[in-house]
Amino acid sequence: MKPLFILSITFLLYSIISRFITGNWNLTFGGNLAMLVMLCFTAIGHFIYAKGMALMIPPVIPFKDSIVFLTGIMEIVLGIALLFPAVRPYAGYFLIIFFILLLPANIYASMHSINYETAKFDGKGMSYLWQRIPLQLFFIGWVWYFSVK
Repeated sequence: MKPLFILSITFLLYSIISRFITGNWNLTFGGNLAMLVMLCFTAIGHFIYAKGMALMIPPVIPFKDSIVFLTGIMEIVLGIALLFPAVRPYAGYFLIIFFILLLPANIYASMHSINYETAKFDGKGMSYLWQRIPLQLFFIGWVWYFSVK
């Protein structure tokens, strides 16, 4: 839930500051800036918890470490792209696809009780999906609303 907290606080703070300084809420930019900040936060996890995140990828998929590293970089690049109106919708579509593609890794990790922070099999298990799936759908909706539509 840390990413949701970061997304919400960034959006709220930016909106209030923007309204105070410019007289405009600038919600579209604020929504995209908040997603960038959240994606940078989650990307850091790809580097700090690389071993645990690699465990989230099913065994049949090769190059797990490279995938974790590259998806971390991709999160940062796509987040930055959200700040540029000319490429924002494209970045938004890519992020939506990315969020959809992440779901099987989260399901696999839950099925095997993977704790990506410790790289051990002592995670929350299937109950984690009760919060993760709605959260993933919320992120998809956020990107759709602020970046694509």
